[in-house]
Amino acid sequence: MAMESPIDIASVQLDAEELAFLKSQTGIQDEHVLLQRISAIGSKAFNEVYRYGCIGNFAFAKFRISRNPAYVHALELGNTRPGAIMLDIGCCFGHDLRKAAADGFPVQNMVASDLRPDFWALGHELFRSTPETFPVAFILGDAFDSSFIADRKPFLQCSDIINERPADLRSLTSSLTPLQGHCSIIHASALFHLFDEDRQQVLGERLGSLLSPLPGSVIFGVHRALVDGAGVVTNMRNEKVYFHSVESWKKLWDGGVFPSGAVKVQGDLVPRMRDGQQQWMIRWSVTRV
Repeated sequence: MAMESPIDIASVQLDAEELAFLKSQTGIQDEHVLLQRISAIGSKAFNEVYRYGCIGNFAFAKFRISRNPAYVHALELGNTRPGAIMLDIGCCFGHDLRKAAADGFPVQNMVASDLRPDFWALGHELFRSTPETFPVAFILGDAFDSSFIADRKPFLQCSDIINERPADLRSLTSSLTPLQGHCSIIHASALFHLFDEDRQQVLGERLGSLLSPLPGSVIFGVHRALVDGAGVVTNMRNEKVYFHSVESWKKLWDGGVFPSGAVKVQGDLVPRMRDGQQQWMIRWSVTRV
């Protein structure tokens, strides 16, 4: 049995905006009580579900989606493009979708997906919600499983799309394939860096197949990166994974997942300190043109 490791709330700082959001969503105004709750649920997730770094370093309680420059555009799509779907893949606790919902994105047009449903359940526990009070469609599945996301190339024009957009997203129960070509916004943070280079290519192709071919449709997120060239690294679970540079990340999408010139790829390196060491994140977006 693995030794339990509590989340050290003293080592992670939430800014005023993040605290205000968590207070408003949970209804807990006492900061100490709130942090104790986050620590307890985070420790439960880390020890009983899976030991992801973003759980251990408290990142699940911090803003990711709204710190990306593409977020404003995503909200605009939600309010101007009829039926625009936002998919959060690797959603974990659903913190990012809750932020987007609070900022006005229609909840009925959201879809959450994760390999581990216990994270989504813990999100309801953390935010004191239920599937009725936060009625976002949650679909359990593995993005690398072709029965979950069919192995197709990105659609280059709307006339190529095979499936009709599902009228009720909550009718989806076991597959994201019905959404291929219909997602206007896909958020994927702290996801790609979990895999080696080849699997990241496959993951990009799967997400690309879900993206709407309409101009402005966007995939965006943030994950670990390297400054001086991409390369293989060993993560906290002793797994060999691949960290991209900005340049290699752009090549993955423009001319890789998508034909050259079909997308605009933006990426910026963002420094962060972890355990006294500087790390780098790439904050990125891939937009259909």
